[in-house]
Amino acid sequence: MSTAPAEAVGPLMRGVAVLRALSDADGRLSLGELVRTTGLARSTVDRIAATLARMGYLRLDGSTATLAPRLMELANAYLGTLRLPALLGPYAVRLAEELDESVSLAVPDGDGIRFVHQSTRRRAMSLTFRIGDLLPAERTAPGPLFAAHWTPEQWQAWHHRRAADPAGLAFPAAPPAEGPAGARADDFEERIEAARTANWAVDDQLIEPGLIAVAAPLRDPAGTPVCALSVVSHTSRHSAESLRKAVLPRLRAAATAMEAELARDRAPAAATPHALATWTSASKQELGSEFVESLARGLTVLTAFGTGRAELTLSAVADATGLARATARRALITLGHLGLVATEGRTFRLTPRVLALGCPPLSRTTLSDIAAPHLAALVRTVHDSASLAVLDGDAIQYTARVATTRIMSVNITLGTRLPAYAASMGRVLLADLDAGERAARLGRTELSPLTPHTVTSPDALASVLERVADQGYAIVDEELEEGLRSVAVPVRDAGGRAVAAVNVAMHTTRRTVPECLAEVLPELRATAAAIEADLHVVSRYCRTPPS
Repeated sequence: MSTAPAEAVGPLMRGVAVLRALSDADGRLSLGELVRTTGLARSTVDRIAATLARMGYLRLDGSTATLAPRLMELANAYLGTLRLPALLGPYAVRLAEELDESVSLAVPDGDGIRFVHQSTRRRAMSLTFRIGDLLPAERTAPGPLFAAHWTPEQWQAWHHRRAADPAGLAFPAAPPAEGPAGARADDFEERIEAARTANWAVDDQLIEPGLIAVAAPLRDPAGTPVCALSVVSHTSRHSAESLRKAVLPRLRAAATAMEAELARDRAPAAATPHALATWTSASKQELGSEFVESLARGLTVLTAFGTGRAELTLSAVADATGLARATARRALITLGHLGLVATEGRTFRLTPRVLALGCPPLSRTTLSDIAAPHLAALVRTVHDSASLAVLDGDAIQYTARVATTRIMSVNITLGTRLPAYAASMGRVLLADLDAGERAARLGRTELSPLTPHTVTSPDALASVLERVADQGYAIVDEELEEGLRSVAVPVRDAGGRAVAAVNVAMHTTRRTVPECLAEVLPELRATAAAIEADLHVVSRYCRTPPS
């Protein structure tokens, strides 16, 4: 990297180095490992980690730092400006379903390609990269499509990188280029000419043995590829040639439809972010030297961008963040030096490199991953076990759980299935269904009396579920098992649909029902809200499976 400008903000550069190191390490490192990886002093790493934890961008568990879901707001800012995932994602999903193969969208990033959308097929042998993963252009199907339009400066950078790093060790998402794959990467210029003529390109096991892909470009009105659409498969299903024959016509048709969608797109009205300068000042006053305000303010500059805010002037960035123009300017200069921001005249825009700040590992986050630390915090507060469950047919299935330590405690393991009609989490999830689906589920469910207290009358249960829907929580008192009392609330996605439920369960001697409602329910609702906040950030452009 070139020498930093005199006005660059040192703490911001060091903070970005820490985030990149964590991202390359799959999201988790000890503070000691961060010191060794970044070359920073331990005191510097400690202050950066404390600042990022305060921002909600990582969690500190003793001496271990783990990237936190809220960090995805940086990636979301770039993906929002890009608009491609929002506009073209549905097309990619349909293509994956039609072909029964995984489908990717990638954009150029220097002399590499970076994935911005994935539609995968669930198989024992999964073929997918993570959103934000960076791969060397010469070892991919999209690479030749983009390289056909490289400038002399880009070619010079590519040759320099190949000479300095022939194995591609600077690309953590790709295995080292060794053996046949490394040798065949040397025919890159020939593949570029073939792609230029054919308007498609293939990856025949250049990334790793067995993986094959065919890609087609999506072009802007000037004819420059802005994105590549790829179909990815495995040699157990196709050869590279048979994959091309099987998918290329449909791939090209989908690319044409996507290009038409891009031509029709009208940028939505810009949503102004909340000014954050006041928050950073308050954090500095509270934490003192442990809070690196210049780092926090520099990262908030990235969140000034987003949907409808793809290109901003310095004044617009300052207004959006609440920062002084001089502060915003120094942050933009630093982010530009780091390759996270590009300048065009008087405006600034984010680059795909923003995705390197935690997006690849966080794009694979599950709802269980999101919930676990929040459940742990809840258990520390209420001193009873807490769980997360999803609706699976007519049962609930436990996907996350934190148990309390007691001589007499609720003993449930992950994967446990319980009848939804008699469980507090099940009732919360059943109550969220529309009336027709709820009636259909209950109509095929045998309402067995699990205890003398179990509600088994269909009419009575329907009334209970209506009440649960109105009040937003369920409490089950010795209906599932004698001596067991639990209270549950829903966890909702960004569209307001209950995708899971959280509960606190205890022996009836621990609390009365009124005490559960007064002491546990508010904490439970706060936990659900915290899980939802993280879920909405992570799932904006990424699929978030239950577990």
